[in-house]
Amino acid sequence: MKQHTLTFCPLRMRIVAMALATMMTTVLLAEDYEIPQVINVLGRSTTSLNGEWNYVVDVQEQGYARYGDKEYGFHKNIKPRTPEEKIEYDFDASPTLRVPGDWNTQHPELFFYEGWMWYHHRFNYHPRAGRRTLLYFGAVNYDALVFVNGKRMGHHTGGFTPFCFDVTDVIRDGENFVIVKVDNKRHAEAIPTLSFDWWNYGGITRDVMLVDVAPVYVEDYNLQLTSLEGRRIAFSVKLNRAEAGHVVTLSIPELKIKKTLTTDSDGKATISMKAKPTLWCPENPKLYKVEIAMEGDVITDEVGFRTITTEGKKILLNGEQVFLKGICVHEDKAYGGGRATNTEDAHTLLSWAKELGCNFVRLVHYPHNEYMVREAERMGIMVWSEIPVYWDLTWENPDTYVNAEHQLHDMIKRDHNRANVIIWSIANETPRIEARRLFLSRLSKYAHNMDSTRLVSLAMEVQAASNYVNRLQDDMNEYVDVLSFNQYIGWYRDIHDAPLMKWEVPYNKPVIVSEFGGGAKYGLHGEKNLRWSEEFQENLYIENLAMLEKIDGLSGTTPWVLKDFYSPRRQLVGVQDYHNVKGVFSDNGDKKKAFYVLRDWYSRR
Repeated sequence: MKQHTLTFCPLRMRIVAMALATMMTTVLLAEDYEIPQVINVLGRSTTSLNGEWNYVVDVQEQGYARYGDKEYGFHKNIKPRTPEEKIEYDFDASPTLRVPGDWNTQHPELFFYEGWMWYHHRFNYHPRAGRRTLLYFGAVNYDALVFVNGKRMGHHTGGFTPFCFDVTDVIRDGENFVIVKVDNKRHAEAIPTLSFDWWNYGGITRDVMLVDVAPVYVEDYNLQLTSLEGRRIAFSVKLNRAEAGHVVTLSIPELKIKKTLTTDSDGKATISMKAKPTLWCPENPKLYKVEIAMEGDVITDEVGFRTITTEGKKILLNGEQVFLKGICVHEDKAYGGGRATNTEDAHTLLSWAKELGCNFVRLVHYPHNEYMVREAERMGIMVWSEIPVYWDLTWENPDTYVNAEHQLHDMIKRDHNRANVIIWSIANETPRIEARRLFLSRLSKYAHNMDSTRLVSLAMEVQAASNYVNRLQDDMNEYVDVLSFNQYIGWYRDIHDAPLMKWEVPYNKPVIVSEFGGGAKYGLHGEKNLRWSEEFQENLYIENLAMLEKIDGLSGTTPWVLKDFYSPRRQLVGVQDYHNVKGVFSDNGDKKKAFYVLRDWYSRR
């Protein structure tokens, strides 16, 4: 009998391991229960899973076997079955984190942590017979692997948009548990990429809910004013299944509208109707109570009606020229930092913007919490919403583009019924190369195709044509409706240059200066040439505002930034201390001297 000798070959072993991993990954992906985003979860029947969740830090990524069959993987939440059984984790004995929230600001030892974190939560639930149960996450930063009662539900990538799973077949009547492996490590091919100027807050940063729905339910709907002259409203609906014959009722009692639609074989229906709504605007942010009913289920919403268009170098809200008096806002809590998570956080930040005289906010550099967008709508504040295509990317990587497009899709889908969202932004400060143009032009076309009722822009950078001439020259100009650019005269260039500056914008489109500003430590005073002093920042604003008024077609500004916020790039001890201090408010809500300069300028616009 011929004997076979086994020879160890590292390369062969690696190839076999890679093949097995690929096979197992394919199997795991086939079990993914993630479903398309369900619009307006806040207006449906939900059960909150917010609260204290146990966590285990997994620095060396040992909690989940590559092949998914490790007996003691953290996702199985196993307890010792005999006294001698060795299990090296125990969620019930582990510390807790507040959900929603970031882990960085809840425990000092996690302040800089980037890596794997396992979350665990027990809950009681009683599913209704004949219904479906969806598990909804408002956002998890950045990569989430979700298990319910030990079964893998699926995987989601992207830190700022919602996602959900159909957990009907694994949820039990009574006690259940959910486990989420969160990974916030940065990657070159990710969106955002390795380097960015805000804190990489890890964790389950937005609401977690169970959503009760019928087997066939309204997945998406669109309600828009389509004609200012004829005052026509269009309504469309899409079900989660392509089924004909389902009757959907739209009710807007204040407008005396009650219409019924019947879905076609694609599970869709559309209707257009005459109406005379009071138009939403900052001075009168009128919202109408809306009900969408199908076979006993009712979704509630509040919707405003308006138009947003351009005419040459003007932005028109409801057919009238509007100047966007704005400010950039990061999603940090108003007092002390950390990820903002609720309506109260949003209201505080937006109240500061209103006190500044703003009718507009640029929500940077990622889609903000739905609470922020809705609260701005109620308060009469227009919104620029942005995806985290930031600085340089792996532009030629197909997976990077798919990731960006998914995030753009999810941002638009969540908020396309919000009257105050007027601009979708597809990028910030990206290098002018051909690969970037191809990448961003595709995103722009995608945004226009998905939503033709809003404007598309991105934050560009200007080029110095000569010492005192700045020229906006970007081949993305043909793909956007509004030209926007960032400039930092006085911070990255001498402030004495500001009065000499000339600006050339060779395109017949409106202009928004999407960033300008400089840093100041609250309470530090000195001469106006003392960098980091409030007087330095105050003078910078005085000089910049006088300079920007000369720009032909200027239709708005969003200075950088509302309040100081955490950033690992800002390390100057005693001044920055890991904060970007360009806010007109301090991290604790104190007004700096630049606040009053900007407020006075806006009061005259």
